[in-house]
Amino acid sequence: MSTTDTILDAARSRAAGQPYAGAVTPQEAFALVQGDPKVKIVDVRTNAERDWVGRVAIPDSQHVAVQWVTYPGGQPNPQFGPQLEQVADKDEVLLFLCRSGVRSRHGARVATELGYANAFDILEGFEGDRDEQGHRKTVGGWCKAGLPWVGA
Repeated sequence: MSTTDTILDAARSRAAGQPYAGAVTPQEAFALVQGDPKVKIVDVRTNAERDWVGRVAIPDSQHVAVQWVTYPGGQPNPQFGPQLEQVADKDEVLLFLCRSGVRSRHGARVATELGYANAFDILEGFEGDRDEQGHRKTVGGWCKAGLPWVGA
């Protein structure tokens, strides 16, 4: 069994009962991207978040952006489905990423409803939860895990 299969099997069992394929840790997401050039991270944060906070440092061909909500305004993106169809094929492994792991679950769920069989949530998100002082990037997430990212 390949590393990819092992990770995806764990991800599927970790999210049993969820309305999407599974859930990966940030470290597993990075391993999947490194191991297979067809795996994509779908960053559902707003364009402003990516511009001002930062983004994962992986090849552009594997990092696609489809906002879950729009900025400014914070309204649901009515074009989420059509925009996803422009950047991803239904049989690809898609790893959904947001700030802390909430919007990514919604993105993975909707992708599954649209026929994407391999839509996974990235647990903890890019910045993770807030610490006791209200700061992010110190409790969980891609950044806290020490994975490559570029700042604003």
